Amino acid sequence: MENRLPYFLVAIGVALFLAYSSIFVVNEREQALVLRFGQIQDVKAEPGLYFKLPFAFMDADRVQYVEDRALRFDLPDIRVQVRGGAFYEVDAFAVYRITDARRFRETVSADREAAESRLRTRLDAALRRVYGLRNFDAALSEERGSMMSDVRDDLQAAAESLGLQVTDVRIRRTDLTQEVSQQTFERMKAERLAEAELIRARGNEEGQRRRAIADRQVVELQAEAQRDSEILRGEGDAQRNSIFADAFQRDPAFFEFYRSMRAYVASLSNQGTTMVLSPDSDFFRFFNSGVGTGGAGRAAPAPAPAPAAPPVAVGN
Repeated sequence: MENRLPYFLVAIGVALFLAYSSIFVVNEREQALVLRFGQIQDVKAEPGLYFKLPFAFMDADRVQYVEDRALRFDLPDIRVQVRGGAFYEVDAFAVYRITDARRFRETVSADREAAESRLRTRLDAALRRVYGLRNFDAALSEERGSMMSDVRDDLQAAAESLGLQVTDVRIRRTDLTQEVSQQTFERMKAERLAEAELIRARGNEEGQRRRAIADRQVVELQAEAQRDSEILRGEGDAQRNSIFADAFQRDPAFFEFYRSMRAYVASLSNQGTTMVLSPDSDFFRFFNSGVGTGGAGRAAPAPAPAPAAPPVAVGN
């Protein structure tokens, strides 16, 4: 019995090894390909515990796992040309899933890098085609979503041939190239300058309109003030004339004397005034009379006739 114990332990070990080699587990993020001598025997897409033939070291049955979740690859810094000749620098990425693990194994040996390399080439071509059909500003407008849908549809056929499905294509960055950026800056600068000139012209027009209104109001106010002043001046002159008339009616002699004195002051007070008058002129009648000494109400006696005298120059 004791001699059989080592054989029994060896048999148990071999059985455990065969059982371990025959069991494999598939989780929810994976798919499993069961290969026998390099040929696909089965595809396990659901998570769980599965069995296969042992002796994987003899290439009898072995398991190759592939991803069963959304995967992504990037396409950085490509230069695309839009309709009209302008260029963009674009960073893009695509999201895909392995939907047919069998075909994925048969086409690229379940190598993700090889599959992504093929898809990256097709994505580059699809982006260039879609951008080339659009105008300069399409990638920066609401049309961008439809552009990405077109790129995804172009990429779908190539993906299906590899057992893949492209679920989304997105643009991370769309920048203008240096020369296009300068052209765009100059165009935007010209547009802003034109807009500023338009606003300035409208402001000048509004300013001229308001100045014209103000000038018209000034003229109207001045005219009204001039009219009122003329009315008041006329009323004052009328009152003055009324007062003069009343004074003349009360004492005509004194009024005449007063008017003459005012005339003397107005005529002789200015410097540089020269008057050529006859001594017996009516202008000097109060210089030759006694009205100033005897009272304003009595007339002076008539002087004796005298020969005509030459004119006298009176000056200041």
